[in-house]
Amino acid sequence: MSGRIARAFTRAAREGRAALVVFVEAGDPSLEVTRRLLPALAEAGADVIELGVPFSDPIADGPAIQRASERALVAGTSLSGVLDLVARARYDGLDVPVVLFGYANPVLAMGEAAFASRAAEAGVDGALVTDLPPEEGQAFASTLRATRLDPVFLLAPTSPPRRVKIVGRLSRGFVYVVSRPGVTGVRADVPEGLAALVERVKEGVGRLPVAVGFGISTPDQVAAVARIADGVVVGSAVVLALEGAVAAGEDPVVAAAALVRRLAAATGR
Repeated sequence: MSGRIARAFTRAAREGRAALVVFVEAGDPSLEVTRRLLPALAEAGADVIELGVPFSDPIADGPAIQRASERALVAGTSLSGVLDLVARARYDGLDVPVVLFGYANPVLAMGEAAFASRAAEAGVDGALVTDLPPEEGQAFASTLRATRLDPVFLLAPTSPPRRVKIVGRLSRGFVYVVSRPGVTGVRADVPEGLAALVERVKEGVGRLPVAVGFGISTPDQVAAVARIADGVVVGSAVVLALEGAVAAGEDPVVAAAALVRRLAAATGR
């Protein structure tokens, strides 16, 4: 574990806090806005950026990210365009880890080996394919690792011990724990039993950092999760901040960065 993602989690732990993982949809409302957004998120306190690759059937996502994906597709965003965006961001000096978050169809359309090669060349650090079960992910994980990309897999409250161990064996960088059954989206509270779930996952995956997402949207929720997990993932709240700013005729980058600053300030333990 010597990659950029691992170093981000290690740095956060040394500073006595959880790593903040921020999700945004590439191309929402345009790739140009996303290009400005990435360094702004890093400056605001995002330790890792999950960059969504828009897809027409985002089955794991709630209404906010579904709308973002639709807007990005209407704007002409493609997987190739997202990879080009990351390459430009790296050229401009972006140093924060970037994990591509998406679905299997665009990756398969490009070809797994071609995707891994192009992503590595662009400066991507890892990939999470939400609809790829870990039991079927060995070959893809090996393809990613061959290009020094970190495969990241999901675990849910319903994941049995066998799946937890498989994910611990295949994942690099961190393991993403879904806080509750269902899709992404803003929620009013942190689910009961989350601490026990995180502890169970940590026992099963060994030394890999564990990040918790789905439904984490406020500073208070970030603070609660930061006390039990190595990382906190916030997505829908940031996407909604972007959406609201565009609707109000304001700069979405400024709005999203302001929210991320408040969330980052809550990650201490």
